[in-house]
Amino acid sequence: MSVEEIKQLLVDKFCVDSIIGEEAGGLQPALLIAPADIAKVCLELRDNPKTYFDFLSNLTGVDYGVEAGRFGVVYHLASIPYQTQLTLKISKENGRDLNDLPEFPSVSSVYRTADWHEREAYDLVGIFFEAHPDLRRILLPDDWEGFPLRKDYKTAEFYKGIKID
Repeated sequence: MSVEEIKQLLVDKFCVDSIIGEEAGGLQPALLIAPADIAKVCLELRDNPKTYFDFLSNLTGVDYGVEAGRFGVVYHLASIPYQTQLTLKISKENGRDLNDLPEFPSVSSVYRTADWHEREAYDLVGIFFEAHPDLRRILLPDDWEGFPLRKDYKTAEFYKGIKID
């Protein structure tokens, strides 16, 4: 199925509001999904026999920059039997306050591998995934301050008395 056919399938199943845009340029086209609908869209794409996107190959947290004040998540789905790929993107505006993290629904109930991918996005970018079964740091120590892949992150000089280069 083409991206246009998949888009039409989703519009027919849900509503026009679930698909808020499309990125046709670049190497891989992407559908822009309403953040609240990402889990049900992924479930439909996984379970529908016409698409059968049975594998979440990657999930990445994105900081669009201080000026944009926007965070997002990019999902790379693959259908192994149909040998096709699809990219989905969600995003929302959020202040950069570390006590008010950007929140998106978890897709770990749809794709089990999302558990670890979402933990990495939380750990490095500071994206909170609602309904995640075990959202905690995965690469950095539990007491690490900040999120290293944010555009405004300032590297600490020391961690527990050890100089960081």
